[in-house]
Amino acid sequence: MGNGKGSRGEQTVSISAASQITGIEIHTLRYWEREFSEFLRPLRTPGGQRRYRSEDIQTVFLLKRLLREEMFSIAGALKALRAQRRSAA
Repeated sequence: MGNGKGSRGEQTVSISAASQITGIEIHTLRYWEREFSEFLRPLRTPGGQRRYRSEDIQTVFLLKRLLREEMFSIAGALKALRAQRRSAA
């Protein structure tokens, strides 16, 4: 399924594997990377391929819940994620 290792030895998967795991289309993952760049930043190989870590997959699941289940707007989801980050700090 395209497993690899990140720079710190962590397991990573390709964008297509991340899409299969999360049920989110590849083009949507790319879009979410742009819209939520402060929260979703998969690693890149020297060739520019995206490599999703476990934390990236968890972020995608959180975005999926906020946007598709709880019906947040992009702006609302960003506000919720920032608030969650502040309360965790």
